[in-house]
Amino acid sequence: MGIGTRNTARRREKKRILERFGSHISHGQMRYLRCAHLDMQEERRIGIKFVDKESGRTVIDAFTSAGCFNAGRGNPAIAAALARAAERYDMGTPGFLSRPKIEFAKRLAALCPGDLNRVHLAGSGADAIEAALKLALGATGRREVISTEKAYHGHSGFSLSANGKDYYKHLFQPLMPSFRFTRFNDLEGVRRMASRETAAIIIEPVQGEGGIHVAADEYVAGIRRLCDELGIVLIFDEIQTGFGRTGTLWASGHYDVVPDIMVVAKSISGGLYPNAAMVYRDDRRFTDFVDAHPDFHPTSGGGSDLACEVSSAVLDYITATRVWENAAAMGARFKEGLEDITRENPSIVKEVRGRGLMLGVEYKYEFIGALIADCLAKEDVWAAYSGNAPQVMRFQIPTTATAGEIDELLGKIRRAVKAMRPYLVFMLPMARIPILRRVFDNVHVQIAAFNWVRDIEELFA
Repeated sequence: MGIGTRNTARRREKKRILERFGSHISHGQMRYLRCAHLDMQEERRIGIKFVDKESGRTVIDAFTSAGCFNAGRGNPAIAAALARAAERYDMGTPGFLSRPKIEFAKRLAALCPGDLNRVHLAGSGADAIEAALKLALGATGRREVISTEKAYHGHSGFSLSANGKDYYKHLFQPLMPSFRFTRFNDLEGVRRMASRETAAIIIEPVQGEGGIHVAADEYVAGIRRLCDELGIVLIFDEIQTGFGRTGTLWASGHYDVVPDIMVVAKSISGGLYPNAAMVYRDDRRFTDFVDAHPDFHPTSGGGSDLACEVSSAVLDYITATRVWENAAAMGARFKEGLEDITRENPSIVKEVRGRGLMLGVEYKYEFIGALIADCLAKEDVWAAYSGNAPQVMRFQIPTTATAGEIDELLGKIRRAVKAMRPYLVFMLPMARIPILRRVFDNVHVQIAAFNWVRDIEELFA
């Protein structure tokens, strides 16, 4: 079979797959992925890469499902732990005694900062956020929660109510009452809003969906003091920042501040079996409430025996390899390279920011986020821009990345930016006209335009 015949067969198979995806899952999601060449089928997955089934190309995963693959994709040690667990266990019954649950909770508590040593298991990040907010509300008897603008904490009930962008919430109003929002890193704004009616303040040490914004030292320290003064529960959402992502085991380690409650998920799964947890202080406010109401937040799938066996293997791996040290070193190398690219492209890139291997590149205009995602995909880089800040490209590659892989990724980013420049010769001057800029930034216009371009590309491929 010739190359042309094989390519034609692959395109036909891809078309059939997309049609089935649209019919049985979501036509809208299919169009969204296709418009930026993100409609790849992940085949063999190893380290920081996977193989695209249609093309056979090896692709760098720069998104890692928002940080699920800290320990790398297809990590053999963690996969072996799952295989062993499947021989002995099934999911088990939530809330009932089992060795895997107890062992994982004990090991997780031993690694948590300060006196965070009580564990409530959950099925997902949003599930654990729900548990954290319910514990704060129940333990304090208060009803007000302060979150931040552009915050992202999940898509269910309390977690959706804590999100700081209306884009995710407006279709589902009314949500939970008494959620208030201040600007991120605005300590004075928090002080004006907080009172003895406030049950909790919830923050991400680094906003992920919000555009990779790092919490300032004085902001975190000031909120900790304010919570102590007013009896407010401080919640850290470390779902994306935990387990070495930012260059310390926990992002709280950058601040020498211990929250009252910490939420973890994503990478604790090893990218193989979902798990999550809410960890809290051995404080009588919390323990008395939980003892009186042990069923305050049941979970149908959280803390399963299989998940806890996998999560214990993840803890073993990240502590044995000290992935946070590699994240710090490789993050510094990656950030330096991105800053070089920024200096080479002052009309395109506004800023590089982040910590460890949780980095973001902010472009001058929102529409550039979609355009660079398309150009990166053509360079075999899987990357996604921030949902709360489309002008920011997020890079959250596995914390196992090597110096050679960082340099390879930087080379691909450079080529992607170079490939994007011809489009910008026309688009940047036009974007200075407000009405045209609004058109360019409109996500529906972007999806339609890029899908039209894909149609043309495939017609002449």
